Amino acid sequence: MQVTAQKRGTDWLAGAGLRPTRQRLALAALLVGDGENRHVTAESLHALSAEAGEKVSLATVYNTLRAFCEAGLMNEVVVDGSKSYFDTRMDDHPHFYWEDSHALTDAPTEALRIEGLPEAPAGMQVSRVDVVIRLKRA
Repeated sequence: MQVTAQKRGTDWLAGAGLRPTRQRLALAALLVGDGENRHVTAESLHALSAEAGEKVSLATVYNTLRAFCEAGLMNEVVVDGSKSYFDTRMDDHPHFYWEDSHALTDAPTEALRIEGLPEAPAGMQVSRVDVVIRLKRA
């Protein structure tokens, strides 16, 4: 039995207990419909939705991506303090940020070692550590 993009998107939302609105279903299908992980910006997802014939405003895309993050479906990766990428891959892993193309991709985890993190303040715990390795042409 072949799993459709809509079915994958529906199951993804249901797994997080999110209400399957038309916009959420459309965006979920674009994000996880082929079973691959994605790194998107709100603008790139908005463009993808327009190409797919979906009528979703940019504000709705932003709000939906935030809801997906809050539900634990995605992580937000901030680059430069002003540019956010949204990642559907939820395990701990580093990223390459390609400065010339402004793309974010997964980096290999095998060689990465993080040691000596500062102790979290009282009553807090480290929830995750984001590693973004910036690349530029030599």
